[in-house]
Amino acid sequence: MNDISFNTRANTRDCGTCPIRHRAVCARCQPDELEQLDAIKYYRTFEAGQPVIWSGDPMEFVSSVVSGIATLSQTMEDGRTQMVGLLLPSDFIGRPGRNTAPFDVVAVTDLTLCCFRKTPFENMMEKTPAIGTRLLQMTLDELDSAREWMIVLGRKTAREKIASLLTILARRDASLHVKPPRDGMSFELPLTRESMADYLGLTLETVSRQVSALKKSGVIELQGKRRVIIPDLNRLISETGDDMDGGLIT
Repeated sequence: MNDISFNTRANTRDCGTCPIRHRAVCARCQPDELEQLDAIKYYRTFEAGQPVIWSGDPMEFVSSVVSGIATLSQTMEDGRTQMVGLLLPSDFIGRPGRNTAPFDVVAVTDLTLCCFRKTPFENMMEKTPAIGTRLLQMTLDELDSAREWMIVLGRKTAREKIASLLTILARRDASLHVKPPRDGMSFELPLTRESMADYLGLTLETVSRQVSALKKSGVIELQGKRRVIIPDLNRLISETGDDMDGGLIT
């Protein structure tokens, strides 16, 4: 892992203008509380494919993803690995009060983390309700997302799974700019098709076929290898098998 001074990949070292400020664990902190966090924080970058931490390793820090994407995965006794989650900008890594990492965390793209030394962060949580409240909210949101993902993996067709993943990524990309997703928006797809297949429980061939089918139907457009354009957001949502409010269609 590389300690760094904050660079242009994360835009700024100033908490007040941080690109994830409104969504991160520090979102509700007052200026004096941000100053306290600043005293215990540092930044680390990882190249695509580089491990951040392995399951069972001691956790000496907690952190927020500033830029880039990482995966959460679990390795079984026979060596098989299952991806169980994605970490996107503003997501939190680590569990206060837990001394070891529960999952493998690996950078999918170049990754920048805003890290906090674990023990001082835990001490600050006890004295700063804003941090504990925000972390609880993020944890509950993560639980809701995990439950929704169970539906994606267990009940949806391959086409619906691909559409659901693209919708999630589009919404998260829009949220980082403090604006709702819209028609004509575009974003960089952070996962290779191999990674998408692993995450969705599909074969590589199925992922490629369904992405091509969505493109042929005009649901999405592709520029280069990774940029996805959504001409009509509601049409993409209609492909997910959910209703327009996000509930499963029955």
